[in-house]
This record gives sequence, structure tokens and C-alpha cells, in this order.
Amino acid sequence: MEAYLSEWLGLMVRWFHVIVGVAWIGASFYFVWLDNHLREPPEWKKQEGIKGDLWAIHGGGIYEVAKYQLGPREMPRELHWFKWEPTPPG
Repeated sequence: MEAYLSEWLGLMVRWFHVIVGVAWIGASFYFVWLDNHLREPPEWKKQEGIKGDLWAIHGGGIYEVAKYQLGPREMPRELHWFKWEPTPPG
């Protein structure tokens, strides 16, 4: 019985590893695509420190993405970190 459970646990761990790997690679491709499709922003955005921007549509919503040269004047209280997926507390 112990060997049976060990085999199932090993199978679940391997599949979890595959799924996480696919998600990680997908997120990497998305950000490479995003960086490659940023356009030069209008002058008023450049004055705010924005290096590039992009408008996109997905699932019926319209998104405006801006990439800052260094960072905004003030960071938002809640910031989504894609590397760790769930927003870290704090």
C-alpha cells in the first residue's frame, strides 16, 4: 500500500512540475512579447517617466500598459509581482 501511495504522489509531483513549467514559460513569452511591442509614448507620458506603452484588448476589457524608465513618482500600495504570482503581503 505504501508503494502504491508513493507512486501516486510521485506522479502528482511530476505533473505539477510540468504544469508550473509551462505556466512559467508562458509568462516569460508574454513579457518578451510585451517588451517587443511597446511603442514610443506621447510627450506627456514621457514627462511622467514612461519609456513605452501599449494598448491591448482581452476578454472584453481594454488594457493600457506602461513601462517606466526607472519607476513612477510614487509606487502603488498594492503591486502585482508576476514572478511569485500571489501578491506578497505588505
